[in-house]
Amino acid sequence: MNSLSLNTLMTAIPIRFYFASLKSTGNPLSVPRTMLFWLWMTGVLSIGGCTVGPQYTPPRLDIPNRYHQISDQQPETDPLSAALKEWWVLFKDKKLDSLIEEAISANKDLRIAETRIREARARLRIAAAERYPSLDAAGDYRQSRISEEIESPRGGETQSLFQAGFDAIWEIDLFGGNRRSVEAAEADMGVVLEARRDVLVTLLAEVARNYIELRGTQQRIVIARENIQTQRRTVELILGRIKAGIDNQLRLAQAKAQLASLEAQLPVLERKAAQTIYRLDVLTGRPPGNLYPLLNSMEPIPGAFFKFPIGIPSDLLRRRPDIRKAEQELAAATARIGIATADLFPKFSLIGGFGHQAFDFSDLADSGSRFWSIGPSIRWPVFNSGRIRANIEVQNSKQEAALVQYEKSVITALEEVENALAALTNEQKSRASLSESVLSNKKAVDISGELYRRGMTGFLDVLIGQRTLYLAQDALVQNEQSIATSMVALFKALGGGWQIPES
Repeated sequence: MNSLSLNTLMTAIPIRFYFASLKSTGNPLSVPRTMLFWLWMTGVLSIGGCTVGPQYTPPRLDIPNRYHQISDQQPETDPLSAALKEWWVLFKDKKLDSLIEEAISANKDLRIAETRIREARARLRIAAAERYPSLDAAGDYRQSRISEEIESPRGGETQSLFQAGFDAIWEIDLFGGNRRSVEAAEADMGVVLEARRDVLVTLLAEVARNYIELRGTQQRIVIARENIQTQRRTVELILGRIKAGIDNQLRLAQAKAQLASLEAQLPVLERKAAQTIYRLDVLTGRPPGNLYPLLNSMEPIPGAFFKFPIGIPSDLLRRRPDIRKAEQELAAATARIGIATADLFPKFSLIGGFGHQAFDFSDLADSGSRFWSIGPSIRWPVFNSGRIRANIEVQNSKQEAALVQYEKSVITALEEVENALAALTNEQKSRASLSESVLSNKKAVDISGELYRRGMTGFLDVLIGQRTLYLAQDALVQNEQSIATSMVALFKALGGGWQIPES
C-alpha cells in the first residue's frame, strides 16, 4: 500500500465539511457537497491503493568479460561509438552511402515497422485513458401510450418524454490493475520501437552485403572475361601453329574445351549480378530494374581494411535492438501478471449522471426539469470456476518464457559476434597466401607459354597454368568479398546503425 494513509487524508479535510456532506439532500446546496464528498473519497481510495503483482527488475546474466575469438581489434567500452552509428561510411564508397540513405527513407519493411510504432503509441494513450473518468453526453426522446385499463386520469393518453444530460463513470484503480495496464502498454511501445531498430540494423547490413556481393561478382566477371580473351588468343596461336605444321588438332580441341568451360561460367555470374541489383532495388523501395543503369558498371569491391572499436560483450545488452526488444517483452509480461492478479480483487467505481427531463420540449430548459444521481459501485468476482487464477498461471508462464527468450537472445548475439570475428580473422589470414598464389601462377603461365612456343614443354602445362591462374584470381576476389561481408556481419552482430532517428 502507498505510504499516504487514509487517516492522514481525512484530517486534511475540514471535519465540518465532512459531516455537512452527509446531511439530507433536501437542501439544494447539499447536492454539490455530496458530489464533492464522493470525489474526495475516490481520490482517497486511489491514492491509498496498492499495485498488485511483481515489480519488474532487469535480469542479471553471467556475461564474459571479453570475446573468445582472438582478433587484432582493440576492444573499447563505448557502446555507442561513432564508428558503429554510421559504420558504412568506413567503406568510403559514395554509391553505397547513397543506397543506404535511400533504403532508410523508402524501404517497405522499415515503413511497416514505423506504422506499428504509431499504433503502439495510440494503444498507450488508450491504456492511460482508463485511469481517468469518462463523461458521455446523451439525449433521449420517447413516446408512449398509457393503457386505458389502468385507473389513471391519463389512461389512454399518448405522452412524450424528452431527456438530455451527461453520464459519468470513474473506476477507482485501488489495486493497480489500470496502472499495470499502462506499464504493459509502455513496454509494448518499447517492443515495437526496438523492433523497428532491429529492422533497421538488418536492412543496413543487407544493403551493404548485397552491394559488396554485386561488386565481387562484377570483379569475377572481369576476371572471367580476361581469361576468356587469353584462352581465345591461345586457340588462335594453336591454329597458326597447325597451319605452320608444328602443332596438331588434339591441342586445338583441348584449348577450345577450356575456352568453352570459361564461357559457360560467364552467364552464371552475369545472372547473379543482375539478381543482386534487383534485390538492391527492392531493399531501397524501388521496382526491380531501376538501379540497373547506376550499378551495372564494373567497379571494385569496397575496401574493408580498417579498424573500429568492438567493445566488450556486456555492451551488447545496450546496443543490440533484439536484446532490448526481448527485455521489453519481459517487462510487458511481468506487468500483465499484475493485470491478471488485480482481477482477484473488487473493482470500485463512482457513477453519476445529471441533466434535464420533461414531457414537453419547451420545458426542458426549466430549472425544475433538472435531475442528478451519484453513488459508488462495487463488482467482485465471487465464483468463476478458477478462471482468474488460471489466467494468472498463464501470465506467469508467459513471463518465464519471455525470460528464457531474453537469455537466448543474449547468447545468440554473443555467438554472432564470435562467428563474425572468426570469419573476419581467418579470411584476412588467407588473403596474403591467395595474393602470393596469383603472383606465382602469373609467372608460371608466362614461363610455360614461352617454353611451349620454343617447343620445350607440352601444351598441357600451358592449359594447367592458365586454368590454375584463373582459379587463383577468382579465389582472391572471393576472399576480398568475404572480408568485406564479414566486416558487415560484424557490424550487424554488434548492433550498429540503429541510432538513426525514426523518420
